Amino acid sequence: MLKVKDIMTTEVFVLHATQTLDIARSLMRIKHVRHVPIVDTDNVFVGLMTHRDLLAQTISHLAGIDEDEQQYLDRHLHIVNIMQKEVLTVDPELDICTAISLLLEHKYGCLPVVSDTKLVGIVTEADFLNLTLGLLRNSEGNCA
Repeated sequence: MLKVKDIMTTEVFVLHATQTLDIARSLMRIKHVRHVPIVDTDNVFVGLMTHRDLLAQTISHLAGIDEDEQQYLDRHLHIVNIMQKEVLTVDPELDICTAISLLLEHKYGCLPVVSDTKLVGIVTEADFLNLTLGLLRNSEGNCA
């Protein structure tokens, strides 16, 4: 049976809680990621920043704040103030079916993978789609 460790992304872009929102926004834009685990200096998982969290903090279009003021706010707002601290994590040995059930049940976009409190990877909806595509290609032979 496949396990989370078999499909998770291990080269994960991370940030620290003391960094600011502008760094998170730039990382997500440049690296094209929607989920950024937050770790301490020992790589202990402490939270998660999502693209949705960033959107919730973007007020410029709704409140008439110009882009310069939004950038000022982003440079002074620390991730710790808006990151999700209560995050469901999974062990790398968890079976894939259980991980999929957790994503569907809770409507999550990702599951941080943690072993002994340390972040070892992340498994996202995209990882499951890649797995599905690979299985379909192998079983049907006609899936492009």
